[in-house]
Amino acid sequence: TNGMASDQGKTSNMHGLAIAAHLLGRDIPKVGLTTFRSPYTPVTFGALVGHARGKLFDPTRLTPMHASHVALGAAFEDVGLWKRAWYYARAGEDMHVAVNREVKTVRDIGGIFDASTLGKIEVVGPDAAEFLDRLYTNPFKKLEPGKLRYGIMCREDGFIYDDGVVARLAEDRFHVTTTTGGAPRVMNMMEDYLQTEWPHLQVFLTSISEQWAVMALQGPKAREVLASLVDVDLANEAFPHMSYREGSIMGVPMRLFRMSFTGEAGYEINVPSDYGQAVWDALHARMAAVGGCAYGTEAMHVLRAEKGYIIVGQDTDGTVTPDDAGLGWAVGKKKTDFVGIRGLKRPDLVKPGRKQLVGLKTKDPKVVLEEGAQIVENPNQPKPMTMIGHVTSSYWSPNAKHSIAMALIVNGTNRVGETLYVPMPDGVIEVEICKPVFVDETGGRLNG
Repeated sequence: TNGMASDQGKTSNMHGLAIAAHLLGRDIPKVGLTTFRSPYTPVTFGALVGHARGKLFDPTRLTPMHASHVALGAAFEDVGLWKRAWYYARAGEDMHVAVNREVKTVRDIGGIFDASTLGKIEVVGPDAAEFLDRLYTNPFKKLEPGKLRYGIMCREDGFIYDDGVVARLAEDRFHVTTTTGGAPRVMNMMEDYLQTEWPHLQVFLTSISEQWAVMALQGPKAREVLASLVDVDLANEAFPHMSYREGSIMGVPMRLFRMSFTGEAGYEINVPSDYGQAVWDALHARMAAVGGCAYGTEAMHVLRAEKGYIIVGQDTDGTVTPDDAGLGWAVGKKKTDFVGIRGLKRPDLVKPGRKQLVGLKTKDPKVVLEEGAQIVENPNQPKPMTMIGHVTSSYWSPNAKHSIAMALIVNGTNRVGETLYVPMPDGVIEVEICKPVFVDETGGRLNG
């Protein structure tokens, strides 16, 4: 049994043989051998338990376009295990100047963004629509093939778990996107419900996150840049916002989504990962030729905040319902059941006075709030002060020419126009509650 220990005999066998040889009065080679178990070649303890070793501290995931980002001089940030292009500084630019340029360029001309890290799950089978209808707050059974729908996924307690856009490819096939960090947990949740709650449903789930490279092409020139490379009619009438088309780009198979996380007319181009860099390079060259640019995750954050689009995990904290986040419209009013429906009916989740997501403008437009900063009604109240909310997202907006922020504030949607205060170590900052849309409030640019 010497080879059955935790080390499978790799260290204990020699000691055991030496002890046996001593007791038998023989040389070790003449005692014989114990049964060796795999792996036959010894491995170091570091390989088994010491994973935190320099660059190997965590596995590193690179998108198919990573080399192109390096060539463009991108600075990278870690998002989950992914290396994502943070911003692309040009000569003489610091981060703030680069981000402001990217944000302004996308609104004025256009930009291209690497969205390959989005989680992607293919849901297939006769009951695929029924399955998604039960998981998401939105209705999906009547979604037509060729259409997209933004979906909210809640936990059983009614709080937002993840969000993303779902494309119906065919009657029995859906392409589901999740947040970058949410891909594993959403896949796990789907499998859990399919295997334990609804095993009778005929549905098959496949993670396709790494099978598709994704480029988001956004801005007034996006259609012009894309048109010469694809075999799809991009006219508004033929391909309206929140639609899906299958075709090819540069001869490469493509799943094309007409959607936007910037509020501009935009497209998300999905191609097999092996072709991602070649397609990115071609699109970037055409975008640069009309004055557009590549933009990174920081510019993406500013652009989406200008439109009041949430990021799950930043503008939500595990205690936010769809209604709290201003997304009550995404809850199917006629649906009798979905994950979280009973949680959303709990008295404490429907009572007045809950924290709700709103916009904030500082009275001094140049002051950018700190994310996480606490908000009070009266800055002169005795300590400990009563905190009524906190800042979830905060940026300088070169398009609004004003600092912008989003915050969760008690009864926030009924307090638009009120002045509140943000106590900071260097003084108190005055802010005004506003709607969380700072650019193109009517949404006309989406259909441009």
